[in-house]
Amino acid sequence: MSTYGLPADGLPPQTALHTGRAVFTESYAVIPRGVQRDIVTSYLPGWDKTHVWVLARPLSGFAETFSQYVLRIDPEGGSDAPEPDDGVESVLFVTDGRPVLTLDGREHALAPGGYVYLPPGANWRLRNPQRMDATVVWVRKLYEPAPGLAVPDAIITNEQHHSPAAMPGTKGDWATTRFVEPQDLRHDMHVNLVTFQPGGVIPFEETHVMEHGIYVLEGKAVYKLNRDWVEVEAGDFLWLRAFCPQACYAGGPGPFRYLLYKDVNRHPRLRGPWAGR
Repeated sequence: MSTYGLPADGLPPQTALHTGRAVFTESYAVIPRGVQRDIVTSYLPGWDKTHVWVLARPLSGFAETFSQYVLRIDPEGGSDAPEPDDGVESVLFVTDGRPVLTLDGREHALAPGGYVYLPPGANWRLRNPQRMDATVVWVRKLYEPAPGLAVPDAIITNEQHHSPAAMPGTKGDWATTRFVEPQDLRHDMHVNLVTFQPGGVIPFEETHVMEHGIYVLEGKAVYKLNRDWVEVEAGDFLWLRAFCPQACYAGGPGPFRYLLYKDVNRHPRLRGPWAGR
């Protein structure tokens, strides 16, 4: 089983150099694991014994479609009313511990690698009944209905039950684990796992309308973001606005893996309450 990157927690010693890799630009941000410390956590209404690193939220003129958190849920912590907003869909990905999801009154024991899609209006709660902490990545998006399409069903699974699909012509050096069929237009976001073997690359500068939240789960690589090459490792978060050029080179020595959010399958809104969101 993979070991996933977690926040650094705690504080560096007073003797540590403060120079690091954190950067916020007009088109991307890098929030390294080393700056995800207790001092920057939040607490959320409806959640108890839970520290929250808010890594992304809608910003006008930047990435506008989603928010992304890392939750560290202490023993006996969690929430019976986790989602305060109507119309929001979520993905949960477990990176540590064994929390329990209750959906429509039925309990589901989760483990590292656990993946949950929760449609808007889902009746769910999340608790950690164990003696050890649980850590969960939480992606939230306001669901955009489309004419003739039903709301998607909930998904509860684990990455171990899904085989990565090799990208064309890569012989498996670049592969994607998908939990939703790309042709299923009920879904207006995809949250996938991307894996590069040592030496694997994105061999061109992707430039597209989709926003990204990229949470590095394992390994290290260099990532091309707009004009810059940046080095990233497990636990880092990359936040990309629409049309930010991007590429990747995974130098090894082991696989490089990340959880990838992108908004898909909808017309850009030109007017009305969704415009600019």
